[in-house]
Amino acid sequence: MARWWLPAGAGVASVIVFAGVGELAAALLASASSPFAVVGSLLIDLAPPWAKDAAIALFGTNDKAALLVGIAIVLLAVAAGAGVLEARRPPWGQVIFWAFGGVGVLAAMTRANASMLAFAPAALAAIAGVVTLRLLIRRLPRSEAATPVSGAGLPRASGERGVDDDDERADAAGASPLDRRGFLLWAGGAAAIGALAAVGGYALQAGSRAVTAVRQAIRLPDPVSSASIPAGAELDLDGLSTYVTPNAQFYRIDTALAVPAVEPDDWSLRIHGDVEQEVVLTWKELLDLPLEESVTTLACVSNEVGGGLIGNAVWLGYPIRELLARAVPSADADMVLSRSIDGFTASTPLEVLQDDRNAILAVGMNGEPLPAEHGFPVRMVVPGLYGYVSATKWVTELEVTRFDAASAYWTDRGWSERGPVKLSSRIDVPRSGQSLSAGPVVVAGVAWHQHVGVEAVDVQVDDGPWQPATLAAAVSDDTWVQWRFDWDATSGGHTLRVRATGADGEVQVSKQQGVVPDGATGLDSRDVNVG
Repeated sequence: MARWWLPAGAGVASVIVFAGVGELAAALLASASSPFAVVGSLLIDLAPPWAKDAAIALFGTNDKAALLVGIAIVLLAVAAGAGVLEARRPPWGQVIFWAFGGVGVLAAMTRANASMLAFAPAALAAIAGVVTLRLLIRRLPRSEAATPVSGAGLPRASGERGVDDDDERADAAGASPLDRRGFLLWAGGAAAIGALAAVGGYALQAGSRAVTAVRQAIRLPDPVSSASIPAGAELDLDGLSTYVTPNAQFYRIDTALAVPAVEPDDWSLRIHGDVEQEVVLTWKELLDLPLEESVTTLACVSNEVGGGLIGNAVWLGYPIRELLARAVPSADADMVLSRSIDGFTASTPLEVLQDDRNAILAVGMNGEPLPAEHGFPVRMVVPGLYGYVSATKWVTELEVTRFDAASAYWTDRGWSERGPVKLSSRIDVPRSGQSLSAGPVVVAGVAWHQHVGVEAVDVQVDDGPWQPATLAAAVSDDTWVQWRFDWDATSGGHTLRVRATGADGEVQVSKQQGVVPDGATGLDSRDVNVG
Protein backbone atom coordinates (compact mmCIF):
# COMPACT_ATOMS: atom_id res chain seq x y z
CA MET A 1 0.00 0.00 0.00
CA ALA A 2 2.85 2.38 0.85
CA ARG A 3 4.01 2.26 -2.76
CA TRP A 4 1.01 4.28 -3.91
CA TRP A 5 -0.55 6.14 -1.03
CA LEU A 6 2.34 8.51 -0.38
CA PRO A 7 2.53 9.62 -4.06
CA ALA A 8 -1.26 9.89 -4.01
CA GLY A 9 -0.95 12.09 -0.93
CA ALA A 10 1.53 14.25 -2.80
CA GLY A 11 -1.02 14.71 -5.56
CA VAL A 12 -3.77 15.63 -3.10
CA ALA A 13 -1.56 18.14 -1.29
CA SER A 14 -0.58 19.65 -4.65
CA VAL A 15 -4.15 20.10 -5.78
CA ILE A 16 -5.01 21.83 -2.49
CA VAL A 17 -2.18 24.26 -3.26
CA PHE A 18 -3.57 24.56 -6.80
CA ALA A 19 -7.03 25.45 -5.48
CA GLY A 20 -5.75 27.81 -2.79
CA VAL A 21 -3.50 29.78 -5.11
CA GLY A 22 -6.31 29.97 -7.65
CA GLU A 23 -8.71 31.46 -5.11
CA LEU A 24 -6.12 33.90 -3.78
CA ALA A 25 -5.11 35.00 -7.27
CA ALA A 26 -8.77 35.48 -8.19
CA ALA A 27 -9.29 37.71 -5.16
CA LEU A 28 -6.25 39.81 -6.06
CA LEU A 29 -6.49 39.92 -9.85
CA ALA A 30 -9.88 38.84 -11.24
CA SER A 31 -12.59 38.25 -8.68
CA ALA A 32 -14.98 36.65 -11.17
CA SER A 33 -12.40 34.10 -12.36
CA SER A 34 -12.04 31.69 -9.47
CA PRO A 35 -11.05 28.37 -11.12
CA PHE A 36 -13.72 26.48 -9.17
CA ALA A 37 -16.43 28.97 -10.10
CA VAL A 38 -15.59 29.29 -13.79
CA VAL A 39 -15.15 25.55 -14.32
CA GLY A 40 -18.40 24.88 -12.47
CA SER A 41 -20.17 27.50 -14.58
CA LEU A 42 -18.76 25.91 -17.73
CA LEU A 43 -20.09 22.53 -16.64
CA ILE A 44 -23.51 24.08 -16.03
CA ASP A 45 -23.45 25.60 -19.51
CA LEU A 46 -22.41 22.33 -21.14
CA ALA A 47 -24.79 20.12 -19.17
CA PRO A 48 -27.65 18.66 -21.25
CA PRO A 49 -31.19 19.33 -20.01
CA TRP A 50 -31.56 15.82 -18.55
CA ALA A 51 -28.47 16.34 -16.37
CA LYS A 52 -29.78 19.68 -15.13
CA ASP A 53 -33.17 18.14 -14.33
CA ALA A 54 -31.56 15.21 -12.54
CA ALA A 55 -29.45 17.57 -10.41
CA ILE A 56 -32.46 19.66 -9.43
CA ALA A 57 -34.55 16.55 -8.74
CA LEU A 58 -31.82 15.10 -6.51
CA PHE A 59 -30.55 18.22 -4.76
CA GLY A 60 -33.22 20.89 -5.32
CA THR A 61 -31.88 24.37 -4.54
CA ASN A 62 -28.66 22.77 -3.24
CA ASP A 63 -27.70 21.79 -6.79
CA LYS A 64 -24.83 24.30 -6.95
CA ALA A 65 -23.34 23.17 -3.65
CA ALA A 66 -23.59 19.58 -4.85
CA LEU A 67 -21.80 20.53 -8.08
CA LEU A 68 -18.95 22.16 -6.18
CA VAL A 69 -18.62 19.16 -3.87
CA GLY A 70 -18.63 16.87 -6.91
CA ILE A 71 -15.92 18.93 -8.62
CA ALA A 72 -13.81 18.80 -5.44
CA ILE A 73 -14.18 15.02 -5.14
CA VAL A 74 -13.25 14.44 -8.78
CA LEU A 75 -10.34 16.88 -8.50
CA LEU A 76 -8.97 15.13 -5.42
CA ALA A 77 -9.33 11.69 -6.99
CA VAL A 78 -7.66 12.71 -10.25
CA ALA A 79 -4.92 14.55 -8.36
CA ALA A 80 -4.20 11.44 -6.29
CA GLY A 81 -3.83 9.49 -9.51
CA ALA A 82 -1.61 12.23 -10.92
CA GLY A 83 0.68 11.88 -7.91
CA VAL A 84 1.05 8.14 -8.48
CA LEU A 85 1.58 8.70 -12.20
CA GLU A 86 4.23 11.35 -11.57
CA ALA A 87 6.09 8.96 -9.25
CA ARG A 88 6.05 6.16 -11.83
CA ARG A 89 5.98 7.91 -15.19
CA PRO A 90 7.13 11.53 -14.93
CA PRO A 91 6.17 14.03 -16.22
CA TRP A 92 2.62 12.73 -16.85
CA GLY A 93 1.41 13.76 -13.41
CA GLN A 94 2.52 17.30 -14.18
CA VAL A 95 0.70 17.13 -17.49
CA ILE A 96 -2.54 16.46 -15.61
CA PHE A 97 -2.01 19.57 -13.49
CA TRP A 98 -1.26 21.63 -16.58
CA ALA A 99 -4.52 20.29 -17.99
CA PHE A 100 -6.33 21.44 -14.83
CA GLY A 101 -4.97 24.91 -15.42
CA GLY A 102 -5.77 24.85 -19.12
CA VAL A 103 -9.39 23.98 -18.49
CA GLY A 104 -9.58 26.78 -15.91
CA VAL A 105 -8.06 29.32 -18.31
CA LEU A 106 -10.44 28.26 -21.10
CA ALA A 107 -13.45 28.46 -18.78
CA ALA A 108 -12.43 31.89 -17.46
CA MET A 109 -11.71 33.44 -20.85
CA THR A 110 -14.99 32.28 -22.37
CA ARG A 111 -17.21 33.71 -19.61
CA ALA A 112 -19.27 36.79 -20.34
CA ASN A 113 -17.47 40.06 -19.55
CA ALA A 114 -14.16 38.25 -18.91
CA SER A 115 -11.44 40.70 -17.84
CA MET A 116 -7.97 40.88 -19.39
CA LEU A 117 -6.57 39.06 -16.36
CA ALA A 118 -9.26 36.37 -16.30
CA PHE A 119 -6.69 33.76 -17.33
CA ALA A 120 -4.33 34.55 -14.44
CA PRO A 121 -5.90 32.69 -11.47
CA ALA A 122 -6.02 29.32 -13.25
CA ALA A 123 -2.60 29.82 -14.83
CA LEU A 124 -0.95 30.70 -11.51
CA ALA A 125 -2.79 27.81 -9.85
CA ALA A 126 -1.36 25.40 -12.42
CA ILE A 127 2.16 26.68 -11.88
CA ALA A 128 1.83 26.36 -8.10
CA GLY A 129 0.36 22.87 -8.39
CA VAL A 130 3.08 21.61 -10.73
CA VAL A 131 5.90 23.05 -8.61
CA THR A 132 4.43 21.51 -5.47
CA LEU A 133 3.94 18.13 -7.14
CA ARG A 134 7.53 18.06 -8.44
CA LEU A 135 8.92 19.01 -5.07
CA LEU A 136 6.90 16.45 -3.12
CA ILE A 137 7.50 13.58 -5.52
CA ARG A 138 11.24 14.21 -5.37
CA ARG A 139 11.07 14.02 -1.60
CA LEU A 140 9.33 10.65 -1.46
CA PRO A 141 11.06 8.26 0.98
CA ARG A 142 13.39 5.86 -0.80
CA SER A 143 11.86 2.88 0.97
CA GLU A 144 8.32 3.91 -0.04
CA ALA A 145 8.95 4.70 -3.67
CA ALA A 146 6.81 2.74 -6.08
CA THR A 147 8.60 0.56 -8.59
CA PRO A 148 8.50 2.52 -11.82
CA VAL A 149 6.92 0.82 -14.76
CA SER A 150 7.00 1.44 -18.48
CA GLY A 151 3.70 -0.32 -18.99
CA ALA A 152 1.04 -2.02 -16.93
CA GLY A 153 2.83 -4.37 -14.55
CA LEU A 154 6.16 -4.23 -16.49
CA PRO A 155 9.51 -3.27 -14.97
CA ARG A 156 11.00 0.07 -15.94
CA ALA A 157 12.97 -0.02 -19.13
CA SER A 158 16.68 0.60 -19.03
CA GLY A 159 17.43 4.31 -18.79
CA GLU A 160 13.83 5.28 -17.85
CA ARG A 161 13.51 7.68 -14.94
CA GLY A 162 11.85 6.67 -11.69
CA VAL A 163 11.58 7.61 -8.07
CA ASP A 164 14.22 5.16 -6.95
CA ASP A 165 16.90 6.99 -8.92
CA ASP A 166 18.21 9.06 -6.03
CA ASP A 167 20.56 11.06 -8.19
CA GLU A 168 17.70 11.93 -10.53
CA ARG A 169 15.38 12.84 -7.67
CA ALA A 170 17.85 15.10 -5.92
CA ASP A 171 17.58 18.15 -8.18
CA ALA A 172 19.69 21.26 -8.36
CA ALA A 173 17.44 22.98 -5.85
CA GLY A 174 18.44 20.49 -3.20
CA ALA A 175 15.23 18.45 -3.13
CA SER A 176 16.13 15.01 -1.85
CA PRO A 177 14.30 11.97 -0.44
CA LEU A 178 13.03 12.16 3.13
CA ASP A 179 11.90 9.60 5.64
CA ARG A 180 8.18 8.94 5.84
CA ARG A 181 7.59 11.31 8.73
CA GLY A 182 9.50 14.10 7.03
CA PHE A 183 7.59 13.59 3.82
CA LEU A 184 4.24 13.70 5.62
CA LEU A 185 5.28 16.95 7.28
CA TRP A 186 6.16 18.44 3.90
CA ALA A 187 2.92 17.24 2.30
CA GLY A 188 0.85 18.41 5.26
CA GLY A 189 2.61 21.76 5.22
CA ALA A 190 1.90 22.19 1.52
CA ALA A 191 -1.77 21.34 2.05
CA ALA A 192 -1.95 23.80 4.95
CA ILE A 193 -0.43 26.56 2.80
CA GLY A 194 -2.98 25.82 0.11
CA ALA A 195 -5.83 25.93 2.60
CA LEU A 196 -4.57 29.22 4.08
CA ALA A 197 -4.32 30.69 0.58
CA ALA A 198 -7.94 29.72 -0.06
CA VAL A 199 -9.02 31.31 3.22
CA GLY A 200 -7.01 34.39 2.34
CA GLY A 201 -8.67 34.57 -1.04
CA TYR A 202 -12.06 34.46 0.61
CA ALA A 203 -11.03 37.13 3.11
CA LEU A 204 -9.87 39.39 0.29
CA GLN A 205 -13.12 39.11 -1.64
CA ALA A 206 -13.93 42.63 -0.59
CA GLY A 207 -16.02 43.36 -3.66
CA SER A 208 -18.93 41.10 -2.74
CA ARG A 209 -18.83 42.24 0.89
CA ALA A 210 -18.76 45.88 -0.19
CA VAL A 211 -21.85 45.30 -2.33
CA THR A 212 -23.51 43.60 0.65
CA ALA A 213 -22.77 46.65 2.79
CA VAL A 214 -24.16 48.95 0.10
CA ARG A 215 -27.30 46.84 -0.16
CA GLN A 216 -27.84 46.94 3.59
CA ALA A 217 -27.53 50.73 3.59
CA ILE A 218 -30.05 51.28 0.80
CA ARG A 219 -33.41 52.74 1.70
CA LEU A 220 -35.80 52.08 -1.14
CA PRO A 221 -38.27 54.84 -2.05
CA ASP A 222 -41.87 54.52 -0.98
CA PRO A 223 -44.09 53.03 -3.67
CA VAL A 224 -46.66 55.20 -5.40
CA SER A 225 -49.03 52.25 -5.07
CA SER A 226 -48.80 49.63 -2.34
CA ALA A 227 -49.88 46.00 -2.38
CA SER A 228 -51.91 44.94 0.62
CA ILE A 229 -52.48 41.32 1.59
CA PRO A 230 -56.14 40.69 2.50
CA ALA A 231 -56.72 39.10 5.89
CA GLY A 232 -58.45 36.14 4.30
CA ALA A 233 -55.42 35.22 2.18
CA GLU A 234 -53.63 33.42 5.00
CA LEU A 235 -55.27 30.25 6.37
CA ASP A 236 -52.57 29.97 9.06
CA LEU A 237 -52.32 26.18 9.13
CA ASP A 238 -49.25 24.30 10.34
CA GLY A 239 -47.30 22.94 7.40
CA LEU A 240 -49.10 25.09 4.81
CA SER A 241 -46.91 27.40 2.74
CA THR A 242 -47.39 30.99 3.83
CA TYR A 243 -49.11 33.27 1.34
CA VAL A 244 -45.97 35.40 1.07
CA THR A 245 -42.76 33.37 0.91
CA PRO A 246 -39.96 34.79 3.11
CA ASN A 247 -36.82 35.76 1.19
CA ALA A 248 -34.68 33.19 3.00
CA GLN A 249 -37.10 30.42 1.96
CA PHE A 250 -37.67 31.56 -1.62
CA TYR A 251 -36.34 29.03 -4.11
CA ARG A 252 -33.26 29.85 -6.14
CA ILE A 253 -32.54 28.19 -9.48
CA ASP A 254 -30.16 29.92 -11.90
CA THR A 255 -26.92 29.33 -13.79
CA ALA A 256 -24.72 31.57 -11.60
CA LEU A 257 -22.38 29.38 -9.58
CA ALA A 258 -20.86 32.51 -8.02
CA VAL A 259 -23.43 35.20 -7.23
CA PRO A 260 -22.52 38.36 -9.21
CA ALA A 261 -21.52 41.33 -7.04
CA VAL A 262 -22.93 44.40 -8.81
CA GLU A 263 -22.43 47.91 -7.45
CA PRO A 264 -25.73 49.77 -7.88
CA ASP A 265 -23.92 52.95 -8.96
CA ASP A 266 -22.20 50.93 -11.70
CA TRP A 267 -25.43 49.33 -12.90
CA SER A 268 -27.32 50.44 -15.98
CA LEU A 269 -29.95 48.95 -18.26
CA ARG A 270 -29.70 49.30 -22.02
CA ILE A 271 -32.79 48.85 -24.20
CA HIS A 272 -31.76 48.45 -27.83
CA GLY A 273 -32.25 46.38 -30.95
CA ASP A 274 -35.30 46.82 -33.16
CA VAL A 275 -36.32 50.13 -31.57
CA GLU A 276 -36.64 53.71 -32.74
CA GLN A 277 -34.84 55.12 -29.72
CA GLU A 278 -32.18 53.35 -27.64
CA VAL A 279 -32.80 53.84 -23.91
CA VAL A 280 -30.20 53.70 -21.13
CA LEU A 281 -31.37 53.75 -17.52
CA THR A 282 -29.12 54.17 -14.48
CA TRP A 283 -29.77 52.99 -10.91
CA LYS A 284 -30.50 56.52 -9.70
CA GLU A 285 -32.84 57.15 -12.62
CA LEU A 286 -34.69 53.91 -11.88
CA LEU A 287 -35.18 54.81 -8.22
CA ASP A 288 -36.45 58.26 -9.22
CA LEU A 289 -39.27 56.71 -11.24
CA PRO A 290 -42.70 56.08 -9.66
CA LEU A 291 -42.14 52.57 -8.31
CA GLU A 292 -45.08 50.26 -7.68
CA GLU A 293 -45.62 47.31 -5.37
CA SER A 294 -47.13 44.12 -6.72
CA VAL A 295 -47.55 40.58 -5.50
CA THR A 296 -46.45 37.94 -7.98
CA THR A 297 -45.83 34.20 -7.85
CA LEU A 298 -42.70 32.95 -9.60
CA ALA A 299 -42.27 29.34 -10.70
CA CYS A 300 -39.37 27.39 -12.16
CA VAL A 301 -39.99 25.26 -15.24
CA SER A 302 -38.09 22.46 -13.47
CA ASN A 303 -40.72 22.28 -10.74
CA GLU A 304 -42.15 18.77 -10.66
CA VAL A 305 -45.84 18.30 -9.86
CA GLY A 306 -46.14 19.00 -6.14
CA GLY A 307 -42.61 20.46 -6.02
CA GLY A 308 -41.27 23.41 -4.09
CA LEU A 309 -39.64 25.46 -6.85
CA ILE A 310 -42.31 28.14 -6.61
CA GLY A 311 -42.82 31.12 -4.31
CA ASN A 312 -44.90 34.25 -3.86
CA ALA A 313 -43.45 37.65 -2.94
CA VAL A 314 -44.21 41.35 -2.73
CA TRP A 315 -42.08 43.06 -5.37
CA LEU A 316 -41.18 46.73 -5.78
CA GLY A 317 -40.37 47.94 -9.27
CA TYR A 318 -41.20 49.84 -12.41
CA PRO A 319 -43.34 48.57 -15.31
CA ILE A 320 -41.22 47.35 -18.21
CA ARG A 321 -43.96 48.38 -20.64
CA GLU A 322 -43.30 52.04 -19.81
CA LEU A 323 -39.61 51.71 -20.67
CA LEU A 324 -40.42 49.85 -23.89
CA ALA A 325 -42.82 52.64 -24.80
CA ARG A 326 -39.89 55.07 -24.60
CA ALA A 327 -37.84 52.88 -26.94
CA VAL A 328 -40.72 52.35 -29.42
CA PRO A 329 -40.22 48.74 -30.67
CA SER A 330 -40.55 48.12 -34.39
CA ALA A 331 -43.82 46.74 -35.69
CA ASP A 332 -42.36 43.35 -36.64
CA ALA A 333 -40.55 42.72 -33.32
CA ASP A 334 -42.04 39.92 -31.21
CA MET A 335 -39.42 39.10 -28.56
CA VAL A 336 -37.23 40.75 -25.94
CA LEU A 337 -33.91 39.06 -25.23
CA SER A 338 -32.93 40.00 -21.68
CA ARG A 339 -29.30 39.60 -20.68
CA SER A 340 -27.75 39.23 -17.24
CA ILE A 341 -24.38 40.67 -16.27
CA ASP A 342 -23.04 37.08 -16.18
CA GLY A 343 -24.15 36.38 -19.75
CA PHE A 344 -27.39 34.48 -19.10
CA THR A 345 -30.18 35.28 -21.55
CA ALA A 346 -33.96 34.79 -21.58
CA SER A 347 -36.41 35.24 -24.44
CA THR A 348 -39.70 36.86 -23.47
CA PRO A 349 -42.63 37.46 -25.83
CA LEU A 350 -42.81 41.20 -26.45
CA GLU A 351 -46.57 41.36 -26.02
CA VAL A 352 -46.29 39.93 -22.48
CA LEU A 353 -44.05 42.83 -21.50
CA GLN A 354 -46.46 45.35 -23.04
CA ASP A 355 -49.83 44.12 -21.76
CA ASP A 356 -51.58 45.01 -18.50
CA ARG A 357 -49.81 42.45 -16.31
CA ASN A 358 -47.27 43.80 -13.82
CA ALA A 359 -44.07 42.83 -15.65
CA ILE A 360 -41.50 44.94 -13.81
CA LEU A 361 -37.87 45.77 -13.26
CA ALA A 362 -37.78 44.85 -9.58
CA VAL A 363 -35.51 46.48 -7.01
CA GLY A 364 -37.25 45.26 -3.86
CA MET A 365 -38.50 41.95 -2.50
CA ASN A 366 -40.74 41.66 0.57
CA GLY A 367 -39.92 45.11 1.87
CA GLU A 368 -36.14 45.13 1.37
CA PRO A 369 -33.66 45.50 -1.49
CA LEU A 370 -33.36 42.36 -3.58
CA PRO A 371 -31.12 39.76 -1.91
CA ALA A 372 -27.89 39.23 -3.87
CA GLU A 373 -28.89 35.70 -4.85
CA HIS A 374 -32.23 36.96 -6.15
CA GLY A 375 -30.76 39.54 -8.51
CA PHE A 376 -29.55 42.61 -6.62
CA PRO A 377 -29.64 45.35 -7.67
CA VAL A 378 -32.24 44.78 -10.44
CA ARG A 379 -34.07 41.79 -11.89
CA MET A 380 -37.10 41.08 -14.03
CA VAL A 381 -40.38 39.79 -12.60
CA VAL A 382 -42.95 38.73 -15.20
CA PRO A 383 -46.24 37.16 -14.05
CA GLY A 384 -47.43 34.09 -15.90
CA LEU A 385 -44.15 32.91 -17.43
CA TYR A 386 -41.66 30.39 -16.11
CA GLY A 387 -38.44 31.98 -14.95
CA TYR A 388 -36.28 30.57 -17.73
CA VAL A 389 -38.01 32.85 -20.26
CA SER A 390 -38.58 35.89 -18.11
CA ALA A 391 -37.06 36.22 -14.64
CA THR A 392 -33.58 37.44 -15.56
CA LYS A 393 -31.55 38.37 -12.48
CA TRP A 394 -28.79 41.02 -12.47
CA VAL A 395 -30.34 42.23 -15.72
CA THR A 396 -28.37 44.76 -17.79
CA GLU A 397 -29.85 44.57 -21.30
CA LEU A 398 -33.20 44.29 -23.04
CA GLU A 399 -32.73 43.64 -26.75
CA VAL A 400 -35.90 43.99 -28.81
CA THR A 401 -35.76 41.40 -31.58
CA ARG A 402 -37.62 38.41 -33.05
CA PHE A 403 -37.88 34.74 -32.12
CA ASP A 404 -36.68 33.80 -35.61
CA ALA A 405 -33.62 36.04 -35.28
CA ALA A 406 -32.32 35.25 -31.78
CA SER A 407 -32.49 32.53 -29.14
CA ALA A 408 -31.78 32.35 -25.42
CA TYR A 409 -29.76 30.23 -22.99
CA TRP A 410 -32.30 27.49 -22.26
CA THR A 411 -34.04 27.50 -25.62
CA ASP A 412 -30.64 26.70 -27.14
CA ARG A 413 -30.68 23.62 -24.89
CA GLY A 414 -33.97 22.17 -26.04
CA TRP A 415 -36.58 24.00 -23.96
CA SER A 416 -39.63 25.67 -25.45
CA GLU A 417 -39.12 29.27 -26.56
CA ARG A 418 -42.35 30.33 -24.84
CA GLY A 419 -43.02 29.17 -21.29
CA PRO A 420 -46.43 30.09 -19.86
CA VAL A 421 -46.88 28.78 -16.31
CA LYS A 422 -49.35 25.90 -16.30
CA LEU A 423 -52.46 25.64 -14.15
CA SER A 424 -51.48 23.52 -11.17
CA SER A 425 -52.04 22.77 -7.49
CA ARG A 426 -50.20 21.17 -4.59
CA ILE A 427 -50.99 19.43 -1.32
CA ASP A 428 -48.89 20.75 1.58
CA VAL A 429 -50.65 19.00 4.47
CA PRO A 430 -50.86 16.26 5.46
CA ARG A 431 -47.39 15.04 4.50
CA SER A 432 -46.98 11.96 2.37
CA GLY A 433 -46.85 8.85 4.56
CA GLN A 434 -48.05 10.75 7.60
CA SER A 435 -50.02 8.77 10.19
CA LEU A 436 -53.36 10.32 11.05
CA SER A 437 -56.17 9.61 13.48
CA ALA A 438 -59.65 8.79 12.28
CA GLY A 439 -62.01 11.73 12.33
CA PRO A 440 -61.68 15.34 11.13
CA VAL A 441 -58.50 15.97 9.13
CA VAL A 442 -57.56 19.19 7.35
CA VAL A 443 -56.11 18.79 3.86
CA ALA A 444 -54.58 22.01 2.53
CA GLY A 445 -52.25 23.45 -0.07
CA VAL A 446 -51.85 26.07 -2.79
CA ALA A 447 -53.04 26.45 -6.39
CA TRP A 448 -52.13 28.84 -9.18
CA HIS A 449 -53.16 29.88 -12.69
CA GLN A 450 -51.31 33.14 -13.27
CA HIS A 451 -52.88 35.97 -15.19
CA VAL A 452 -56.10 33.97 -15.23
CA GLY A 453 -56.91 33.11 -11.62
CA VAL A 454 -58.15 30.01 -9.82
CA GLU A 455 -61.90 29.45 -9.75
CA ALA A 456 -62.04 26.19 -7.78
CA VAL A 457 -59.98 23.45 -6.15
CA ASP A 458 -61.27 19.92 -5.69
CA VAL A 459 -59.96 17.01 -3.63
CA GLN A 460 -60.39 13.31 -4.31
CA VAL A 461 -60.05 10.61 -1.65
CA ASP A 462 -58.95 7.32 -3.20
CA ASP A 463 -61.08 6.85 -6.34
CA GLY A 464 -64.12 8.62 -4.93
CA PRO A 465 -65.88 11.69 -6.30
CA TRP A 466 -64.14 15.05 -6.53
CA GLN A 467 -65.21 17.26 -3.63
CA PRO A 468 -64.87 21.07 -3.46
CA ALA A 469 -62.27 22.70 -1.23
CA THR A 470 -62.54 26.16 0.30
CA LEU A 471 -60.41 28.87 -1.30
CA ALA A 472 -58.72 31.66 0.64
CA ALA A 473 -58.54 35.19 -0.74
CA ALA A 474 -55.84 36.30 -3.19
CA VAL A 475 -54.40 39.70 -4.04
CA SER A 476 -54.66 39.13 -7.78
CA ASP A 477 -54.81 36.51 -10.50
CA ASP A 478 -51.00 36.62 -10.66
CA THR A 479 -50.52 34.96 -7.28
CA TRP A 480 -51.20 31.55 -5.87
CA VAL A 481 -54.13 30.93 -3.56
CA GLN A 482 -54.33 28.79 -0.45
CA TRP A 483 -57.07 26.18 -0.10
CA ARG A 484 -58.37 23.75 2.53
CA PHE A 485 -60.56 20.67 2.54
CA ASP A 486 -62.12 19.23 5.70
CA TRP A 487 -62.03 15.46 5.47
CA ASP A 488 -63.78 12.98 7.75
CA ALA A 489 -61.00 10.40 7.64
CA THR A 490 -61.72 6.70 8.06
CA SER A 491 -59.26 4.02 9.17
CA GLY A 492 -56.87 2.53 6.62
CA GLY A 493 -54.54 3.68 3.89
CA HIS A 494 -55.78 6.43 1.59
CA THR A 495 -54.61 8.42 -1.40
CA LEU A 496 -55.47 12.10 -1.60
CA ARG A 497 -55.40 13.99 -4.92
CA VAL A 498 -55.97 17.63 -5.80
CA ARG A 499 -56.87 19.46 -8.99
CA ALA A 500 -57.56 23.09 -9.78
CA THR A 501 -59.92 24.80 -12.20
CA GLY A 502 -59.06 28.17 -13.69
CA ALA A 503 -61.30 31.19 -13.90
CA ASP A 504 -61.45 30.54 -17.65
CA GLY A 505 -62.92 27.07 -17.08
CA GLU A 506 -59.68 25.17 -17.77
CA VAL A 507 -59.27 22.05 -15.64
CA GLN A 508 -55.83 21.01 -14.49
CA VAL A 509 -54.32 18.36 -16.77
CA SER A 510 -54.24 14.96 -15.11
CA LYS A 511 -51.86 13.32 -17.59
CA GLN A 512 -48.37 12.96 -16.12
CA GLN A 513 -45.66 14.76 -18.11
CA GLY A 514 -42.10 15.63 -17.13
CA VAL A 515 -40.72 19.15 -16.97
CA VAL A 516 -39.10 19.10 -20.44
CA PRO A 517 -39.75 21.04 -22.64
CA ASP A 518 -42.24 23.47 -21.10
CA GLY A 519 -43.20 22.36 -17.59
CA ALA A 520 -44.69 19.35 -15.81
CA THR A 521 -48.34 18.30 -15.77
CA GLY A 522 -50.27 15.86 -13.60
CA LEU A 523 -52.06 15.77 -10.26
CA ASP A 524 -50.32 16.03 -6.92
CA SER A 525 -51.18 13.22 -4.51
CA ARG A 526 -50.46 12.10 -0.95
CA ASP A 527 -50.57 8.61 0.54
CA VAL A 528 -51.59 8.68 4.20
CA ASN A 529 -52.36 6.15 6.92
CA VAL A 530 -55.34 6.66 9.18
CA GLY A 531 -55.33 4.76 12.48
